[in-house]
Amino acid sequence: MEQKLDEIQSKAASQIAAARSIEELENIRVKVLGRKGDLTGILRTLGELSPEERSRIGQKSNAIKDDIESRIEKRKSELLESKINSLLQEEWIDVTLPHADSRKQFVRGHLHPLSQIQYEIEDIFTSMGFEVLDGPEVETDYYNFEALNIPQHHPARDMQDTFWTEDGNLLRTHTSAIQIRGMERLTPPFRVIGPGRVFRYEATDASHENTFYQVEGMMVDKNISVAHLIYFMKVLLKEIFRRDVKIRLRPGYFPFVEPGFELDINCLICGGSGCSVCKNSGWVELLPCGLVHPNVLRYGGINPDEWSGFAFGLGMNRLIMMRYGINDIRHFLSGDIRFLYQF
Repeated sequence: MEQKLDEIQSKAASQIAAARSIEELENIRVKVLGRKGDLTGILRTLGELSPEERSRIGQKSNAIKDDIESRIEKRKSELLESKINSLLQEEWIDVTLPHADSRKQFVRGHLHPLSQIQYEIEDIFTSMGFEVLDGPEVETDYYNFEALNIPQHHPARDMQDTFWTEDGNLLRTHTSAIQIRGMERLTPPFRVIGPGRVFRYEATDASHENTFYQVEGMMVDKNISVAHLIYFMKVLLKEIFRRDVKIRLRPGYFPFVEPGFELDINCLICGGSGCSVCKNSGWVELLPCGLVHPNVLRYGGINPDEWSGFAFGLGMNRLIMMRYGINDIRHFLSGDIRFLYQF
């Protein structure tokens, strides 16, 4: 039996060394070490031997098994390395060479209009002393609702149709959640903005999408008033549109601000005469805003008796539509290259 074991080891070693593929190695492994393999067959007969022979043959069989497995792994590594080197030689491409048709005019890529305007807005606010913050797109109920003064069963939750996840979290419905995370980390006074993607479970039309972009902003300091809010909003709009824009401020309800306002701009698509974007009203809702509610400051660990602030949520898609005269918000995520090439 020991002679048979030596033959199995010698034959396997020779076959492993001669193997030219991973598949060949696997066939050798199955033939020798598989359930019906040569070495396995010997191990199954150990019960017929005397205790002394069983111990001796068993130890030798295990040693041979370890040796064969080691040889297979070593050869497998050699074959893989050889294959990689071969691919590097055969499929190597010099990417610095000119295109075969050197006469062809290549079009340079560029940023999506959403990215372009986001960076522009960030530059405007950082020049006024604001810090740019970020936050997760998959949020908890606490940061998206509760800490923004929207507790469970609050009717305001019905205003924001929400995508919920199976684990009880949600796709953030507004970038206001970034405010709370910022207040937990920062010490007043501070100025922050939080640009990002948000999600609403709603039907789409020329001015509504289920996935769109916002820029949330907040300033916390002593004795903040509506005048501070209006000033910063006017600066933003003038810088973005590079001219004075007709605006109106009307009362609006948002649980996280008090008082709350809707800042509308005169529709730049139709000039105020009425179109599908402004729903024939001549005005486009652009900036829900207001003074930060004391409860929100408390959730952020800030004493409302000492500090106050304003907050706003800018709809970036609608802002870009007004700037460039885009008549349908759905173009932004359409993937239509013809639309993107215009920017």
